[in-house]
Amino acid sequence: MHSGSTHFPNKWGRSRGHIEAPAWREREGGRFPGTPKVRRRKSGPLDGQARLLLTVNGLFAAANALSGAFVNVYLWRAKHDFAVIGWFTLVHHLTMAITFWTAGKWVKEHNKMNCLRAGVAFAALFYLAVLSFGERSADYFALLGLIQGISSGLFWLAFNVVYFEVTDPDNRDKFNGWAGLLGAGAGMIAPWISGFLIVRMTAATGYRLIFTISLVVFLIGVVFSFFLKKRKTAGHYDWLLTWRCLRRKDTAWRPVSLALVAQGIREGVFGFIIALLVYVHTGNEMQLGNFSLITSAVSLIAFMITGRLLRPAFRRMAMLIGAAVMVAVIAPFFWKVNFYTLLLFGVGVSMFFPLYSIPMTSTVFDLIGSEAESVRRREEYIVMRELALNVGRLLGTAVFILVVTFNQTPAAMNWLLLGIGSSPLVTWYFMRKVQVHFPGEKPGPKAAGARA
Repeated sequence: MHSGSTHFPNKWGRSRGHIEAPAWREREGGRFPGTPKVRRRKSGPLDGQARLLLTVNGLFAAANALSGAFVNVYLWRAKHDFAVIGWFTLVHHLTMAITFWTAGKWVKEHNKMNCLRAGVAFAALFYLAVLSFGERSADYFALLGLIQGISSGLFWLAFNVVYFEVTDPDNRDKFNGWAGLLGAGAGMIAPWISGFLIVRMTAATGYRLIFTISLVVFLIGVVFSFFLKKRKTAGHYDWLLTWRCLRRKDTAWRPVSLALVAQGIREGVFGFIIALLVYVHTGNEMQLGNFSLITSAVSLIAFMITGRLLRPAFRRMAMLIGAAVMVAVIAPFFWKVNFYTLLLFGVGVSMFFPLYSIPMTSTVFDLIGSEAESVRRREEYIVMRELALNVGRLLGTAVFILVVTFNQTPAAMNWLLLGIGSSPLVTWYFMRKVQVHFPGEKPGPKAAGARA
C-alpha cells in the first residue's frame, strides 16, 4: 500500500454485497474526503479476525497469569527485598517504552504480525532464561527485566494496532469486555493451578514446572498467531509525532496523555505489589492462588456485565465511580494488612475496575479513529499512548523504590499505596471533558483535535 493511502482493510466490516468502510468513515452519515458513501451497519458482532486476536491475547494472558505473579515471588524468596522487585519492574517498563518507540517503525512500515509473534517469542525466551538461571535469577533481574520489557513492547504495540483495525467505536467496548473476561478467566484458574502445584511439590520443582508450562503456552500462542492475516501497511513512521502533537495547546491529546500518565502510575506498582504482599503476609503460594481465584472470578463477572451494558454516554460517570471505589478500598490497610484485608481490596477493585478501564481504553482508541489523519497515523498515536502509560509506570515504580529503600514500615507502605493508588482520580479529572467527535457530529464545547 502506497504512502498516504486513505484505503484500509475491507475486513473491518461484514460484506453483504455493498461497499463497507471502517467505522471512522461512517459516523452519523459523515465521510472523509475521497471515501465512498457507506451504509451504516448495526452495532454487533466481532468478526473472525477479532475473535482470533482475542484467542492469542487469551493465551498470552493465560501464560502470564500462570507464572507472572510467581516470578516476583520467586525473586522475593531469593532476596527478600522489595527494592529488587522494584528495580526489576523499572527495567521492564523502561525497556518496554523504548521498544514501543523503536518498534513503531516495524509495525508501521513492515509486517506487524511478525512483531506480535516476536513479542510472544520473547515471552517464551524470558521463561527459558528464568529456568536456566534457576535460584540465581534474582542476580540477573536487570537482564530478565530487559527481556520481559522487549516482549511486552513488541506484543502490545502490535496487538493494539491490530485491535484498532479489527474493531470500531460500535464494538470496541464489547471487545474490551471480552478481553477483560478472558484475562479474568485466566487470572482465576492459572494462578490457583500454579499455587497448587508449588505446594504439592518441592518449591524448586513446582516453580520449574509452572515456568515450563508458561513457555509451552507462549509457543502455542505463536502458532495461533499465524492464523491472523497479514495486514496492509501504509506510509512512513513519524518518529517525532508525539513531541509535535503534545506541543499543541488545542489538542485533546494533552489531557489524554496526562490521564494516561496517571493511569500508568498506579499500574506500575499495583501490577506487582498486591500479589507479592499476599505471599509476604501468608508465606504460602496456595493462598496467592486462592486470592487470584476469588478476585479474578469477581473480575470475570464484572467485565462480562460491564462489557455488555456500558454505553459511550455513561463512560464519564462510570470512570468516576470505578476510580473512587479503587481508592476507597485501600483504607482497610490502615487498620491491618493481612490476607483478609488484601482480599477485600482485591474483590473491591475487581468489581469496579471495569467501570474505570473499559471507558478509558475505548475513549482513547475512539479518539485515534475520529479523524482521517489520526487513523493514517494510528501506529504513532498508539506509540504515544503507550509512551504516556510507561512514563507513569516509571514514575510510580521510581517512587516505590525510593520509599522502600529508606523505609519499609507498615505506615510508610500504606501511605505509599494510598498516594499511588489515588491516581485513578487524576485520570478521571483529565478525561472528564474529553469529547470524541466523528464526521457529521456537531462539536461540543471542546473538540477532540487529534491532529499533530
